[in-house]
Amino acid sequence: MSETLRQIYDAMAAEGKISADPVQIAALPHFERIRDALQAPPPKKGFGGFFSKPAEPPKGLYIWGGVGRGKSMLMDLFFAHTGIKGKGRVHFHAFMQEVQAALHKVRQTGVDDAIKPVADQMADGLRLLCFDEMQITDIADAMIVGRLFERMMEHGVVIVSTSNRFPDDLYKDGLNRGLFLPFIELLKEKMEVVELASPTDYRQGRLDGEQVYFTPLGTETSERMRALWATMTAGADVHPLPIQVKGRTVTLPAFASGVARASFFDLCGQPLGPADYLAIAEKARVLFLENVPRLSSENYNAARRFVTLIDALYEARTRVIISAADEPERLYLEGDGVFEFERTASRLREMQSADWVSAPL
Repeated sequence: MSETLRQIYDAMAAEGKISADPVQIAALPHFERIRDALQAPPPKKGFGGFFSKPAEPPKGLYIWGGVGRGKSMLMDLFFAHTGIKGKGRVHFHAFMQEVQAALHKVRQTGVDDAIKPVADQMADGLRLLCFDEMQITDIADAMIVGRLFERMMEHGVVIVSTSNRFPDDLYKDGLNRGLFLPFIELLKEKMEVVELASPTDYRQGRLDGEQVYFTPLGTETSERMRALWATMTAGADVHPLPIQVKGRTVTLPAFASGVARASFFDLCGQPLGPADYLAIAEKARVLFLENVPRLSSENYNAARRFVTLIDALYEARTRVIISAADEPERLYLEGDGVFEFERTASRLREMQSADWVSAPL
């Protein structure tokens, strides 16, 4: 007989991989209910199978609560230890990007209703679909996601999702929200809604006393950045995060539960602007920014983007862990923009301070 999720959780706590939390422990039976149902053997057939019916899929789970409470960790634990074929786990934003691409492709065939074939294709062979961080902020997503989920549920797909919001607060104050309300009712009907109301943010404090600006670039700096990344993500599922900005897609190469990682080239070597950086700052509560070079007239455009990026992160109070070629005051020593960079250097210094690093996320 396989271990229960509680036994696996207790073992992880005993090994120091996680901190045992009574609120998280109380949520485990909700995951175990789904796990038991999915792993149960199919019903026996009688009289040649004519009088047997496939088992009804279990009710899904919508687990919500504040950031850093362990929602994604619990879902990852459940997903990793649910021994079935036909399961998938994806960040909600990444999933919606796949859906939009699939809808575009199907619409080119001239079909009247593209959502149905897309949902049918995605549900084929799928029994369990886990979403991380469900958040509806776009009118196009709001109009699509309800019908898509309903169709997939009709196929028997069990949906488990984490979110920072109670279902009634999804797409709150959004354009034409009334059209989205039936989807909220569907969520509450087809999914068990559970709040993870732990008073503890388990990401908070991980940066206390830590160095967050590393120079010069090299093997030692790379290793220290890697170790700090491992501390902040704590074994969470890491994946790229596409962000929609005014009809374009900006992608953070690595993302896990509000912690993002990207290189200077990823964010400043590309034609990005203030709206992109504001969107990044909104998604990333902590940003690892690697390999910031010395700046000059030779890379002026990238330097200006770096200034804009730091401004956006500063205003959003985002924690920033940086590896750079030199100290902030020595990053930009010649060329147009040197004077203006003094403010950026000052902000980089402030963002290294104990008050900044230790403030609530």
